[in-house]
Amino acid sequence: MTPAISELEDAGFEYELLHYDHDPSVGSYGGEAANKLGLNEETVFKTLMSELNTGELVICLIPVSSSLNLKAVAKAAGVKRAFMADGKVAERRTGYVLGGISPFGQSRRHRTFVEKIALSMDSLYVSAGKRGQEIRIAPSAFSVLLDASFVTLINYD
Repeated sequence: MTPAISELEDAGFEYELLHYDHDPSVGSYGGEAANKLGLNEETVFKTLMSELNTGELVICLIPVSSSLNLKAVAKAAGVKRAFMADGKVAERRTGYVLGGISPFGQSRRHRTFVEKIALSMDSLYVSAGKRGQEIRIAPSAFSVLLDASFVTLINYD
């Protein structure tokens, strides 16, 4: 059981745990999860860490089919600039390995932003804290458990 699953169970949140065989040669972890589980990439969210110009680290959740707009992250956080955090920093600060970073059960709590399109979904999928495991959960879990803000984080064409 991962820390993410423990947090959800301790809080009494309903979730569904899905498993797939992770291929270590695949670089797009979220894309692999969507493909192997037969899910729409717009409903599978990746957990990214961004560093603000103030030094604060924040968590951003966006669909795996999208790219993070760092200007939007800075705006949401109320700062001038945001950058992608180094992968090793993300692993150290969350307690998870890349490709298995869950927004839940992190070793340190970070301010969390979720792409607002999540609010239009009944449920979405995020990492369960281990490569090869995804959690299906209602978007309300992010606001209740993580005090997350739902904002625009991606570009819409």
